[in-house]
Amino acid sequence: MRRRDLLATLALGAAFVACGGRPRPADLPAPVSNETVGAGDVFEMRIVREDNLPTTFTVAPDGTVDLPYIKRLKVGGLEPQQIAEAVRKRLIEGEILTDPIVSVSVKEYNSKRVEVLGEVQRAGSLRFEPGMTLLRAISLAGGFNQMAARDRVTIRRQIGDKTRVVTVSVEDIIDNTIPNVPLQAGDSINIPQRVW
Repeated sequence: MRRRDLLATLALGAAFVACGGRPRPADLPAPVSNETVGAGDVFEMRIVREDNLPTTFTVAPDGTVDLPYIKRLKVGGLEPQQIAEAVRKRLIEGEILTDPIVSVSVKEYNSKRVEVLGEVQRAGSLRFEPGMTLLRAISLAGGFNQMAARDRVTIRRQIGDKTRVVTVSVEDIIDNTIPNVPLQAGDSINIPQRVW
């Protein structure tokens, strides 16, 4: 009888391995890149041969910014190259410069956030960084606390009008058995308590 129980246990274990006992990567669509600026974002603007002008600007809560020569400009919802083109157009239309070369690059996306909730040292809202990953977000939140269930981290992502939720084992990411998860602005991460 014992031999039969042993064989049944071994067969069950083999079936588990064959049915996908291996860790699987997070089943999330690739992050959508969104480089539009919003309230609180900080960008750098340079106009060639205009070296005495300020270069760093913060987008106001109403999505506007005060710029040299052209005063108030609505930039909320625009990408950096669209801001550069709008500034160039206003400089030409106002007959301030004839053929200006304008460059804009975003320094801080304060309007784009990632939420990290649950069993981390500092739960809350983090400023999204282009290229941010799950491990980076957890690290910025101070890392796991002692109660964290590292093998059951959930990521919630809005995709159009639907929400996708996946569960990921951060231990598997650390062990290099699955890839790290790239995040997108608006993602929400929850680290539950482990069950004792």
